[in-house]
Amino acid sequence: MTGKTTLDSDLIRELAKLLDETGLSEIEYDTGGLRLRVARNLVAAHAVAAPMAGVSAASAGLAPTEAGHHPGAVTAPMVGVAYLAPEPGAPNFVKPGDQVAEGQTVLLIEAMKTFNPIRAPKAGKVTLILVNNGQPVEFGEPLIVLE
Repeated sequence: MTGKTTLDSDLIRELAKLLDETGLSEIEYDTGGLRLRVARNLVAAHAVAAPMAGVSAASAGLAPTEAGHHPGAVTAPMVGVAYLAPEPGAPNFVKPGDQVAEGQTVLLIEAMKTFNPIRAPKAGKVTLILVNNGQPVEFGEPLIVLE
């Protein structure tokens, strides 16, 4: 049993090193009865990166790691690049404090040269923007918070 523990910790270290080298946010390894998933917690980094959006997680009353778990968090439905405005130089679709209607476009995600509108799943007030314009995003990553 001791040998297996050493093997697992070595494998985890190697997978973590691979994450750093490749810039990936998570990696999964599965062989027979052993399945490992190593992931970085990117939510805190994005919440801290939000000052340009005008509201930080702290000023919204949320700890950075809580923002992504907020019931009003709108998450990325795909991997791509987030854009807060319809085109360069145009005003952002929304800003903190804006009221939005259900179905209103709140940002775009470009994937494979296609711009996909991300719409508000419900009416509410934008309290937090967790991504910056032109930032790569991953599936399930929190983008904005609606209350």
